[in-house]
Amino acid sequence: MKNRRIKNVKDELKSSKSALFSLVFLALVVLISIFAFLIPINPDAIDTSSMLQLPSAVHLFGTDELGRDYLARTIYGGRVSLIVGVLAMIISTAIGVGVGTISGYCGGKIDNLLMRFVDIISSIPWMILVTVVSIFLKPGLQAIIIVIGLFSWMEIARLVRAETLSIKEREYVLYAVSIGQASWKIILKHIILSVFPTIIIAATAGIADAIMTESSLSFLGIGIQQPMSSWGNLLKNAQTNLQSAPYMAILPGVLIILTIYSFNKLGNVLRVFVEPKIVGGGR
Repeated sequence: MKNRRIKNVKDELKSSKSALFSLVFLALVVLISIFAFLIPINPDAIDTSSMLQLPSAVHLFGTDELGRDYLARTIYGGRVSLIVGVLAMIISTAIGVGVGTISGYCGGKIDNLLMRFVDIISSIPWMILVTVVSIFLKPGLQAIIIVIGLFSWMEIARLVRAETLSIKEREYVLYAVSIGQASWKIILKHIILSVFPTIIIAATAGIADAIMTESSLSFLGIGIQQPMSSWGNLLKNAQTNLQSAPYMAILPGVLIILTIYSFNKLGNVLRVFVEPKIVGGGR
């Protein structure tokens, strides 16, 4: 079975150039971010004699308004954006899966209570909600991860609940109930394992959404703070120098778009692995 799944993934990558590109691109971004410390350039080193220099042999992507090497800051910014995306996804997925499975499996008053809570949270515009909460937290990496993770789980909860309602009526789950198996064991052994393909898709989409949210918040000035860089606050800083240094907006902007696209595409590839009956996503 495992060999068959691997074969399906290989077939998916061979038949979809966009999926192969996404995988290679994300692998490069992750590797470059991990080994960013090998770059012999301090991304926070200020050099007022080299402010807003155009791309050259010394600074491949030029410098910013404080003379800092823009390529180094973009690479380190990618590391921050990926950390935010992955950790916020883990938090939101854990909460969403927990709420969704409990709500769908228990039903009745518990289901109504949890879903009404989800509806209330979802009805508040996320930007207002996140902005208000951010005011009470010290701006920084930890705060932005917590804020995004705590307020981006509602859609996952709905998806998992919908599948749980169907799965709990299947024969193997009913049999487990009839022999007196504990509810928590049924949820872990049967419900969550059956919903796993949906969780995979939601998780990969969650990383992309978290990166986009972090970029938006940093662009508005309530996300990652200087001197730490992320793709979002690099875009924010670039807007004041668009005419004289357009490269400052192009590089992080393109990386955000390609990273979000690649994570969404990767979700289809991972789904082929965990659910081999599915034949590739869209081309």
